[in-house]
Amino acid sequence: MPASSATALAHPNIAFIKYWGNRENGLRLPANSSLSMNLGDLRTETSVEFDSELRQDELVLDGHVAGAEQLQRVSEFLDLIRGMAGIRPKARVDSRNNFPSGAGIASSSSAFASLALASSAAAGLQLDERELSRLARRGSGSASRSVPGGFVEWHAGENDETSYAETIAQPGHWGLVDCIAIVSEGHKSVGSTRGHELAATSPLQTARLGSVNERLQGCRDAILGRDFQSLAVVVELDSMLMHAVMMTSTPPLLYWEPASLAVMKAVRQWRAEGLNVCSTLDAGPNVHVLCEVKAGDQVAGELTKVSGVLRVLQSSAGNGVRLL
Repeated sequence: MPASSATALAHPNIAFIKYWGNRENGLRLPANSSLSMNLGDLRTETSVEFDSELRQDELVLDGHVAGAEQLQRVSEFLDLIRGMAGIRPKARVDSRNNFPSGAGIASSSSAFASLALASSAAAGLQLDERELSRLARRGSGSASRSVPGGFVEWHAGENDETSYAETIAQPGHWGLVDCIAIVSEGHKSVGSTRGHELAATSPLQTARLGSVNERLQGCRDAILGRDFQSLAVVVELDSMLMHAVMMTSTPPLLYWEPASLAVMKAVRQWRAEGLNVCSTLDAGPNVHVLCEVKAGDQVAGELTKVSGVLRVLQSSAGNGVRLL
């Protein structure tokens, strides 16, 4: 096979209803369905080149040669592509973010969504959106949600074929902004993959899953109806439930920093004073503060005044993965 290459762009997503824990780890079949919004101002660009001259896969992340663990994860994913396409060459992968990696801003979601499209295209595969979503899920569960655009629901499904994500509302449906309060830019000590494996050790996971469908419906209705007050209630509840599971796992996972809690408290105070704003955290210390676009600059400005906040990233809803 001659050298063949492609480059794809994807956006990370912020989950309103969280994915935490798998029914089946190998296929990354989630314990529950989830809902998210793609972050159009944050992006990952990934280039893949299959080259018969390479002796092993190569991976460069943000300009640096990746470590062995990261390379192994990408190589295992590329093995899926090679198997689907019936090819053998190793690949050269170059992936770059315009936001911090491994810090709870879902960098793996955009990384594996862009890798799925770039590698499949470079290998000569032509996959539709559902097939790409299923494929991206195999690299990182949340990556399935970065394949479609806008506001996205990932169906837990019954098996590999039925666990995929699809758009429930286009990016322009609702002018929401995610103001991300960065309190740490370092890599978290325990990655999400390990965290998902620990979820079932928490006595609270069963309760979280038992009530998740009600929250899914409430969040879906809030998005479709552009009802911010209802969205705020369900988003904050779901985030707290996920972190309660994390904190009560064995061993416990405590991602919050003092500044994380300070931001959450400030957001609750601002909402009590009449501002449409709410907070949610993924598996990391950085706080995603959601508001309507007209309040974006105000909220971002207030966040910079909170002690411990290093900087604030802003993003509105974005499109799905695409080739460049």
